[in-house]
Amino acid sequence: MPGSYAFHIPDHKVDYGVEVEVSGLYIDPQAQRTLNERRAQKIATNLISAAVGSIVLSQREDGRRYIVDGQHRWRACALAGIATLRAEIHYGLTQAQEAMLFLIRNRESHKPRPRDEYHVGLTGGVPVYVDTEMILKKHSLTLGSTSVHSVGAVAGVLGIVDRYGATALDRTLTVSEAAWGRTADTWDGLLLGGIGMFIGRWGDHVDDQELARKLSAQGPAGRFRGGVLAHSSSFGVDARSGGGSRVVSAYRLVALAWNRGREAEDRIVE
Repeated sequence: MPGSYAFHIPDHKVDYGVEVEVSGLYIDPQAQRTLNERRAQKIATNLISAAVGSIVLSQREDGRRYIVDGQHRWRACALAGIATLRAEIHYGLTQAQEAMLFLIRNRESHKPRPRDEYHVGLTGGVPVYVDTEMILKKHSLTLGSTSVHSVGAVAGVLGIVDRYGATALDRTLTVSEAAWGRTADTWDGLLLGGIGMFIGRWGDHVDDQELARKLSAQGPAGRFRGGVLAHSSSFGVDARSGGGSRVVSAYRLVALAWNRGREAEDRIVE
């Protein structure tokens, strides 16, 4: 079911507006995005202490306070020589719950990079990330820059799982590899997105082996991707419109390949 993966943390004690020492805070890289030192320095250059706002901390059982949200403002304060800042302190959270809180706080604000979000989501045990990782491992794939053994489209594969479920991603990767072999182009985000949308919408009516054969008949993965981009351009979609519209173009070409040679009553139509 689309959007079926929920983000949740239990009720717990929270103190607001607490003045804390900048030097007494910690970062857990497993529950946080990667600190961008250049970004922190840029903030520090024009820092107005009154405008820093409140950062989010988690106080663990050992008394140490770990930054959940606001590490760049914290680092900027340190660089600017500011000794204290205000904080919202959460108590009794596990490391996984800290990671979940980070994701909740950042989904509608300054979103982390997809790879950072994925890493934190795994730490938090968020089902959509855990399920995605399970399927990638099944196919001997990792997330990173696109290569023979790695998928670069982090948001794309997460979107397939979130909208259609882990089985849809499993079938998508199986079809793509069966169609085009194990190449970097096989794991292109547009192709996976198009196949994933097609299987997600019509999976009960699709034979995966037949779909793979029909996609293979269109030529190598790189050529198919070129067709997707050409199709997108013909509908006035360019790179600035983001991947979503081009994924729809990929979906349409996957559907076209599936329908080729089929009787009218057996075709899949919108």
